[in-house]
Amino acid sequence: MTAPRTVLAVDGGNSKTDVALVREDGAVLAAARGPAFLPQSAGAEAAVDVIGRTVRRALAGQTGQAGEAAAPPYADHVAAYVAGADLPVEEELLRAELLARGYAASVVVGNDTFALLRAGSSTGWGVAVVCGAGINAVGVSPTGRVARFPALGRLSGDWGGGHHLGEEALWHAARAEDGRGPATALTDVVRACFGTATVEEAVVGLHFGDLAADRLHALVPPLLAAAADGDAIAGSLVERQAEEIALLGVVAMRRLGLLAAPCEVVLGGGVLTARHPLLTSLVERRYAERAPLARLVVAGVPPIMGAALLGLDHLGAPPEAYARVRAHFLPEEDGPEEDSPEEDGPQPSAASSSGSFSITGER
Repeated sequence: MTAPRTVLAVDGGNSKTDVALVREDGAVLAAARGPAFLPQSAGAEAAVDVIGRTVRRALAGQTGQAGEAAAPPYADHVAAYVAGADLPVEEELLRAELLARGYAASVVVGNDTFALLRAGSSTGWGVAVVCGAGINAVGVSPTGRVARFPALGRLSGDWGGGHHLGEEALWHAARAEDGRGPATALTDVVRACFGTATVEEAVVGLHFGDLAADRLHALVPPLLAAAADGDAIAGSLVERQAEEIALLGVVAMRRLGLLAAPCEVVLGGGVLTARHPLLTSLVERRYAERAPLARLVVAGVPPIMGAALLGLDHLGAPPEAYARVRAHFLPEEDGPEEDSPEEDGPQPSAASSSGSFSITGER
């Protein structure tokens, strides 16, 4: 009897790496979390080393054996959807490295926006916009055509995400404090966030490394609060962020010819899944004006789930496998209704059981 095939799903992010070994019937056999996946700064070899160590930790938890005892191949197929794979050439470099390690006979590497789209869309196609530490988007048409962006930060025309918003808040606060810019509540926001008497003290601390640069992300919630309270500078930043979130999605839809028909736009990343009322309403308004047939879905789903679903697609898994994976990663949700093969094949419905909801409140 042929042994069931397995997928090694990988979600590599700027702060952590999740792996899951998933059987083709949807059973999650092992899972673990490792450190950050940073191919652009650490190199492809070091980034793939992180995957290997994390997989061995997952398998050790499954068998009770020492993690180093586990040797590749770990699965029949690797489905790795990771940050830092922003260009096709970067995806291919990581794919080649994974194949060279023998982790599986077949490997697909994609940007993590594809996993967000797969997990949050009810059709398997549409547009996904992520606004977390950074900002990016991808579109996939019903025929499989893809629209994507380089997503290399300001070098490639990007604006926004948690780190960038933090930098902008600090920039305006510094100018307000020394008189080069208009007064703003962001001066107090920066002082409170970094525990300094002045904004300049925070700037110097960041410059010399006495304050961690990743603390800039902590400025986003009070920035949003200041905007909601009527601060003009903070409000302008939130307006700009909403504009960029809308631009990415609308341009992706336009490139794929999806503006003239209903299309889901899956929104993910910490800035969006926080569901701040002001940012949410601004984003909704812009899509209503420019893509009135779009349905916005905020997907608070684990990215590793999207990678697992894409891996099951590759194996041609049975419909019930998808529901089983979703139930594993979203145990707090009620179990999905009985799925028919027509509704839940290689492109199953995820929205009804993924923790997603319409930005207008419709479940």
